[in-house]
Amino acid sequence: MGATTTAPPAPAPAPVSPRRESRGRLGRLDAKVSPYLYIAPFFLLFLVTGLFPLFYTGWVAMHDWDQIMGKGEFVGMANFVDVLTGRGFWRALANTVSIFLLSSVPQILAALLIAALLDRNLRAKTLWRMGVLLPYVVAPVAVALIFSNLFADRFGLINALLETVGIEPVRWHSDRLASHIAIATMVNFRWTGYNALILLAAMQAVPKDLYEQASIDGASAWRQFWSVTVPMLRPTIIFVIITSTIGGLQIFDEPKMYDQFGRGGADQQWQTLTIYLYELGWTRADFGMASAVAVLLFLVIVVFGIVNFLLTRHIAHDEGKRS
Repeated sequence: MGATTTAPPAPAPAPVSPRRESRGRLGRLDAKVSPYLYIAPFFLLFLVTGLFPLFYTGWVAMHDWDQIMGKGEFVGMANFVDVLTGRGFWRALANTVSIFLLSSVPQILAALLIAALLDRNLRAKTLWRMGVLLPYVVAPVAVALIFSNLFADRFGLINALLETVGIEPVRWHSDRLASHIAIATMVNFRWTGYNALILLAAMQAVPKDLYEQASIDGASAWRQFWSVTVPMLRPTIIFVIITSTIGGLQIFDEPKMYDQFGRGGADQQWQTLTIYLYELGWTRADFGMASAVAVLLFLVIVVFGIVNFLLTRHIAHDEGKRS
């Protein structure tokens, strides 16, 4: 029998120096903590400029707070009861929702169409893309002044054009629905191009292979748009809907500048919640009721945001099951 050989023992691992171990520990800690440090300035700024004013507004809403005399006695929910039982809040809420629907729905559809056109191989496409953003650059006060003259009841350009085709002049400042349409037109003029560029940026991120596969399957350009482009844009569309909802329910500049008085019409026919809030706070000097309206407006925006989220999620779920 031959002699058996045994394998030499494995060398012991070299001892890790304390400095290297400390560096490794710091590196792992940096990988875990540094992302939170990068986003911390935003949340600190949001805490100071967002959450604190919100809670402070709720605190003011529960007091009899005068613009000159300052903080009064604690009244609890009395300001909310006075606002909700008054006619002004519900009229302003109806006007706000009406203008919001007349502006946001056509605005998003038009932005989607414009983005699809800009996504094609156009000549001087950079010029066209810059052109749709020009209305957003114009000051809202200037837009409101120009459009208020265009929609003037007696000498406005829109009524002059309507008379040339035999249509009776529209009372853009007297009729409630007509005033809402005019104000929604101002909003659409300013924000359609802005939303179109956001949707265009999302369209350019859609993989081109999907369009090639759809073309091989015989899908037309219209079918590719609805079956490929729109589903891929769903997160961006949700973002645009949410931002349009927030901006539409907080609309102030356009209805404020629609006439020379800035009160939302002689009969408050286009007075929005923000104008009603402004009137309570700075005309009637009642900061308590104005703060109550601000809190209720915040809750209205939250409700509309939740409804939009549930609707878009339901639509996405149905499309997923069909696909």
